[in-house]
Amino acid sequence: MTKVLVAIKRVIDYNVKIRVKSDGSGVETQNVKFSMNPFDEIAVEEAVRLKEAGKATEVVVVSIGPAAASETLRTALAMGADRGVLVQTDDEVQPLGVAKVLKALVAKEAPGLIILGKQAIDDDSNQTGQMLAALLGCAQGTFASKVEIGADAITVTREVDGGLETVSLKLPAVVTTDLRLNEPRYASLPNIMKAKKKLIDTVSPADLGVDVAPRLVTLSVAEPPKRSAGIKVADVAALVDKLKNEAKVI
Repeated sequence: MTKVLVAIKRVIDYNVKIRVKSDGSGVETQNVKFSMNPFDEIAVEEAVRLKEAGKATEVVVVSIGPAAASETLRTALAMGADRGVLVQTDDEVQPLGVAKVLKALVAKEAPGLIILGKQAIDDDSNQTGQMLAALLGCAQGTFASKVEIGADAITVTREVDGGLETVSLKLPAVVTTDLRLNEPRYASLPNIMKAKKKLIDTVSPADLGVDVAPRLVTLSVAEPPKRSAGIKVADVAALVDKLKNEAKVI
C-alpha cells in the first residue's frame, strides 16, 4: 500500500458563461462561482477508490491558490480524502510553478503515487503532470482511463489518438486522469460535516523554497469573433454554385 498525493485546482465553474474584462486583461472573476476542476474531481475519486480497495494508506490533496481555495480542498476532503495542504498565494501560478511546488511537496510527503487531472478547464495547458514527472525523474501515465495498482508498479490504460495504450510504471509515478476513468461521487452531508474537522495545512511557496514567478506574460484576452449567420439554399445545384463561386472551396 502507498500514500497518494492528489493535486486539485480551483477554477471558474464549468456552468458559468465566461466574460472577458472590458480592458482585455483577462476574464471576469468577480461574483463568479468557482468549483473544483472537473478532471481533478476524477483524480480525487480515483485516489479515494484506491484507499477503499485497500491499495492506498492515505489520500492527501493539495491546492495552490488564494485562501478561498481551502473551500475546494474541503470538497475533496468531503469526497473521502484524509487531509489537505493549501499552498497559499494570490499570484498567478503557471504550470511550471505548480510542478515545482508539487515536487517540493512530494519530497516532503514521499507519496508512492501522484494523481492530477490531465488539464484545467481555465487555461487548458495540459502540462503540469508531464512537467512534474520530468522534474521528479519518475514514470508517468497520462490520459488514464483505467488504473490498476500493484505492490511496486501500476498499470495504466491510456487514451491515445489510435485508441488505447497500456503501460506498466514503477512506483513512484505520476498519473493524469481522463474523463472515462470514473464518475466522481457527490459528497454526502455527513461527510461534508466531517470534512470541516479534517486538517488543512497552509504554507507559502517561499516556505517550500519555490519561486513561482510567471515565465509567460498575457498580452491581451479577447472573445472569439462572432460567426455570421448561415443561409438556406433551394437545392443541391445552388449549394454547389455557392461553394464554388462564393466560398471558393471546390
